[in-house]
Amino acid sequence: VQLQASGGGVVQPGGSLRLSCATSGFNLNHYPVGWFRQAPGKEREGVSCFSYSDVDGTRYYADSVKGRFAISRDVASRAVYLEMNSLKPEDTAVYYCATDFESSCSQLSWYRWDYWGQGTLVTVSS
Repeated sequence: VQLQASGGGVVQPGGSLRLSCATSGFNLNHYPVGWFRQAPGKEREGVSCFSYSDVDGTRYYADSVKGRFAISRDVASRAVYLEMNSLKPEDTAVYYCATDFESSCSQLSWYRWDYWGQGTLVTVSS
């Protein structure tokens, strides 16, 4: 199982970024992929999640990003994306994508998730 996050960078407040998570070694139709972030001095938190369900494509968002972030996936290319709009300085963090074979999008406590990609740094600053 491998995941690799990319797409971070420096952006001004109000700007946008699109993060990508390349996956391999597991079936996207069977397991969820979550996006997490960790700001300096803070605990890692769940940001968004795309459920394994191919029927309803359930998506989850933390309250802090609802209406600004959008998660999507491309099963054929084995990628999960996080479109981030209206970025705020408080969105500054290292962003990670992860999967787990027993958790679901309703269980976004980071310690429950076993497989992680390396992080990509997002800095929102003027």
